[in-house]
Amino acid sequence: MLQTSDEPDRLPNAPHPRETLDLIGHAAQEQAFLAALASGRMHHGWLLGGPEGIGKASFAYRAARFVLAAGDPTSRAAGATSLAMPENDPATRRVMAQSHPDLHLLRRIQKPDGKGYTSNIPVDAVRRVLDRFGSSAAEGGWRVCIVDSAEDMDRSAGNALLKLLEEPPPRALFLIVAHAPGRMLPTIRSRCRLMTFGALDEAQVAQAGEIALERLGGPFDASALMRAARLADGSVRRALTYVDPETLALVEAVRARLDALPGIDLNALMALAEDVAGKAGESDFAVMIETVQSWLSDHLHAHAAAQSARLAPLAEVWDKLGRAARDVETYNLDRRPLVMTMFHDLSDAVARSRAA
Repeated sequence: MLQTSDEPDRLPNAPHPRETLDLIGHAAQEQAFLAALASGRMHHGWLLGGPEGIGKASFAYRAARFVLAAGDPTSRAAGATSLAMPENDPATRRVMAQSHPDLHLLRRIQKPDGKGYTSNIPVDAVRRVLDRFGSSAAEGGWRVCIVDSAEDMDRSAGNALLKLLEEPPPRALFLIVAHAPGRMLPTIRSRCRLMTFGALDEAQVAQAGEIALERLGGPFDASALMRAARLADGSVRRALTYVDPETLALVEAVRARLDALPGIDLNALMALAEDVAGKAGESDFAVMIETVQSWLSDHLHAHAAAQSARLAPLAEVWDKLGRAARDVETYNLDRRPLVMTMFHDLSDAVARSRAA
């Protein structure tokens, strides 16, 4: 079982993106950023778009370290082959320690009662950053703001950020992590340069996962990591979640039930429902829902060219599952009936899809 994270944007039992010095699989994005910086016509707003957990936040911190290091980053970019900075560089150390005065982070914050985190990035936090960008940079160079993630901003927070994007001060850089850029406010999208990140392949996921686990310094099961990478759909974040032995066993059990559809093993399904019931099953329930949604997404993409009658049943159960999972979380409902109903709905959807 994974331990609870002490930061809202940190995966339990994994390094934070600001501590991740290696970046796997996004060399083209690095070259595009370096070219823009070296040109002297650097865009102030970058929208880092792509699936969750593939390295967008790690890229943002990597770019921030490069820009905030001593000296002129424009000149440095002209001769650089990557955004990598030494771990012993003063800017690197301060970014990792969250002590650099010119790096500002917008993310969900801890609730006043100390129990959990806010569901959104508070608009007051955005306004505080706006005030800081209204004065001179603490060290006379660039200022960087990382937003992780755009999906955590409500309309008020988005509109407050828009003020900065519309009239940015000199040498200001905004790196906005977005898992679904198309859902952002059009006014924000129009003021940013979109940089798209793709899912990693299985070998890249395993390599990035190995680097992350080695950085933690503890032992890990390499074979479990490879199994997790195969199930992760290109997401390092997902692989690092799945590498936990209990979580990996759960994901494999859920996938086995999904791959057997439309057939249903009631005994196995009831055992699965019991596993995610109760207080101790909260994180397992979230992993189960994510696994089902990932499986559905794979099937929808695989049959994207099929006639709508074949896709409709799977799309319907996707929507129904999302609503039901939110209701269970919001109203603290018993998860067992949802598991049973969900798999029966999936069974029906698969049967109808194949018959279409």
